[in-house]
Parts: sequence; structure tokens; C-alpha cells
Amino acid sequence: MNITIIGASAGIGLETVKRGLSRNHSITTLSRSEINIAEKKSLKMLIGDAINKSDLLNSIQNADALIVTLGTGKNMDATNLFSDFAKLIVEIHKENKIDIPFLIVTGFGAGESKNYVSWLVKLFLKYFLKDVYADKTKMEEIITNSDLKWTVVRPGRLLDKELTENYRIENKLFKGINIGGINRADVADFLIKQAENQTELKKYVAISQK
Repeated sequence: MNITIIGASAGIGLETVKRGLSRNHSITTLSRSEINIAEKKSLKMLIGDAINKSDLLNSIQNADALIVTLGTGKNMDATNLFSDFAKLIVEIHKENKIDIPFLIVTGFGAGESKNYVSWLVKLFLKYFLKDVYADKTKMEEIITNSDLKWTVVRPGRLLDKELTENYRIENKLFKGINIGGINRADVADFLIKQAENQTELKKYVAISQK
């Protein structure tokens, strides 16, 4: 498959690049900085901006699936990055009909899931990530109100550990859902496997360790 990954220079995005390559896919990335990775045989790196229309169009040409792992790093300031990207991809979709699996990563705490986080996470979101998660929620709303073939992926607390392929997914919210930590590598595994076979079409998927 030809898989495009938006926001691929670090974190989940970089892990998704590695996982896609390990499963013998051709990967195209769009990020603001070059990706530090040894394996480049099946990797096409594009340096650009996810909210620049020509850059985004260039990155999704010939894509069989699109994975969005945009992030703000350690910057907790108010942002329009997520919602601006969502508006642009919907605009492009209306003009070009992106009829492929579309997977976006937000976080457990975005949208309605904010009512199901632990009290500690609730405090952290309220005092540190309120604005970032507000914009992630806007992105979810814009995407899910479109007719893209979307899946929203909401990982719990992100961990830097090895791939296990042993994790829990929940596509419905319920009292006691208990979404905790999850390895970035395992989120990447889920994203690539959904790109291959989108079993969670038009669902909000929370992902956590078992």
C-alpha cells in the first residue's frame, strides 16, 4: 500500500512510519522537519506544512490510506493547527473525493471522552492542555461531519516502550472505561493495521494497554 502520514517527524507519527515500513508499505510523509530514520528505501519525505493546500495535495497523491498524527510537541499554547487542517482536508475532499481510509489521532479527553477520564487527567487537561484539546475536539467535529471514511483514534497516556501488539481498544464510551497508558509503537501498530483494513469505520476508538 501507499500510505501517507501527516505529522511524522516525531512521536506517534515517527513510530507509524517505522511500523508501516516494517509491514512492507510505501510511506509518504509530510512534516516541517526531516525524519531521522535509517530505512529510506520505501520512504518519500516531503518537507512542508499540513495547512498549506499545495503541500497537503502533493502528499496525498496516489495514497491508499491517510494517517494524521499532528501534534504540538511540548507547546501547550492555544492553537488552530488541528481545526485548520481539518477544514483544509475537507475542502480538498470536496474537490477531489478522497475515497480512502482516513485515520486521525487526537487523544482520550477530546470530545465526549473528556467526561470519562480520571480526575487526575481531568485536572491536567483543565489547567495545561485545555486549549490544545479544545482544538483537537474541533478537528474531530469537522472530520466526523464530513463524508470522509474516518476513524478517530484516542490513545491514553503515551509511553515510549517497545511494540507489544497487545493492547485494548474500545469503540464505545462507558463508566469505568479506564483508558490508561499506551505505547506509541502500539498506537502506530493499530493505525497501520486500520489503514490495511478499516474495521472501525466512522467510530471513535480509545486505545490503552490491556
